Amino acid sequence: MTTRVNLLPWREMRRKEQDRQLLSIGVFAWMLMGLVIFYAHLHVSGMIERQNNRNAYLNAEIKKLDKVIKEISDIKKQRAALIERMNVIYKLQGDRTRIVHLMDELVQTLPEGVYYASMAQKGNTLILKGSAQSNARVSALMRNFGSSPWFSEPDLKVVQAKGSGGGRTSNFDMTVKQLAAPKKETKTTIQAGTGK
Repeated sequence: MTTRVNLLPWREMRRKEQDRQLLSIGVFAWMLMGLVIFYAHLHVSGMIERQNNRNAYLNAEIKKLDKVIKEISDIKKQRAALIERMNVIYKLQGDRTRIVHLMDELVQTLPEGVYYASMAQKGNTLILKGSAQSNARVSALMRNFGSSPWFSEPDLKVVQAKGSGGGRTSNFDMTVKQLAAPKKETKTTIQAGTGK
């Protein structure tokens, strides 16, 4: 006769043991996953905090550099203003004697019988209005301006004759350019030939 062994309790125990092992593996996996997530959270939070600290440091340095750049731009503006003032001073120093020469030359180019009624300046152009005893004297004035070292391009705009007989005068409007420096006088040298 064969003996009959009841395997049901053993299978039941084996199944319970497998369930317990599966449950412990699941719990361990959940704990391990929780630890990994917690570590990842701490690591990412630390990285974010370090990056925020770097950003704050960079922002502070950028603000410092912005202040320095602003100071540099202010210094550049002051420098440009000083250079402009110096240029004006140099120009005034250079023009200081020029005005004396121009006024002296205005008197020296004025032929006898010509009178200035008004004089205006636009840039380096003089606008002259006056009267002369004759048109020939106006022509002499223009020739004098043409040969002057301080003036060039005399331009007669209007000549009007007024009066009659001996009391006749010519009113004129003319413009002449002022030169920044006197024209160089051209010297002509004449060499005596031997006749050969």
